[in-house]
Amino acid sequence: MKSEMIDLKIKLQQLHQRVDSLKDQINTEEATKNAFVLPFIQILGYDIFNPTEVIPEFICDIGTKKGEKVDYVIKNNDEPVLIIECKNWKENVDAHNSQLHRYYHLAKARFGVLTNGHVYNFYTDLEKPNIMDDKPFFTLDLNDIKDSSIKILGNFTKTDYNLESILDSAEALKYIKAIRKEFDKEVTNPSDEFVKLLVNKFFDKPLTASRMVTFREYTKKSVSNSINDSISLRLKSALNINENITKDKTTEVEAPIDSNVEIPKFITTEEELEGFQIVKAILREKIATERIAFRDTQSYFGILLDDNNRKPLARLHFNSSNKYIELFHNGKDSGEKLVLASLDDIYNYREQLHKTFENY
Repeated sequence: MKSEMIDLKIKLQQLHQRVDSLKDQINTEEATKNAFVLPFIQILGYDIFNPTEVIPEFICDIGTKKGEKVDYVIKNNDEPVLIIECKNWKENVDAHNSQLHRYYHLAKARFGVLTNGHVYNFYTDLEKPNIMDDKPFFTLDLNDIKDSSIKILGNFTKTDYNLESILDSAEALKYIKAIRKEFDKEVTNPSDEFVKLLVNKFFDKPLTASRMVTFREYTKKSVSNSINDSISLRLKSALNINENITKDKTTEVEAPIDSNVEIPKFITTEEELEGFQIVKAILREKIATERIAFRDTQSYFGILLDDNNRKPLARLHFNSSNKYIELFHNGKDSGEKLVLASLDDIYNYREQLHKTFENY
């Protein structure tokens, strides 16, 4: 993770500690704003003491209804970028987006934030221009700070504010979240449509009501078992890696090695395989997935076109503290190495990966 992102994460963790330690003494919305929300705005790099940059009580008169105010409007280079509406930390922010919805187009900012000081819901207008969506495209919860959330939030900071980058990822974030929610529902209680989608692929008899009940239970168990097996595999892989690290560090005398047994010089990690799947997902827009292969080496994890070493699509360098992706879109034999703060960063190089394939 880049130093700026690490710094941002540390500050958010400190704010989380502050919220936890003070919340029982905070009884009003105004106190929530002063104790929790203003420090958050400061973390984003904005000057809360500059009324031309952080504008409190911004007037949003609606028709004949006068005196309507949004809690804060944040400006970057004199352009409104965020409106923030605050609620008491005890309230559920998901239940209050109608007020922010009314202010959204009047403030002329592209993004709206609804917060209770520890949950921050970010909204934009993906569905209809100038009309705020009903659902947030991104939620930051100080109780569960993820590295992926830090990266998204970084685009909202004063120094790194990037409208295009946020909009590029906003739609994906919104619909991935929606799909995940629907999938979780299907795992817990499979719908008839989901059961039929799976069962009709191998069962050619009529699905009567009684059979649907039976197959719904089968589906629920099979999906649950699949998820559990995946988790077990990851845990086993992690335990094996930890065990290998422990063995490497131990000073005890080890048992003699059988000279007839070939010892692998490298281990393909779960992280490398996950990176490969991301690259494959990007390239499948241009090419059949069976033409995308990988070969692991001691130095790097190579991703190849047609399993041909002379046609590298990308290389993953995950064997050091910093992770890199090596790209070949410039048509040269030697690639361009780029730092990855997280595996999600690979999605930023979609165009370069497509160009590499097109060069071949």
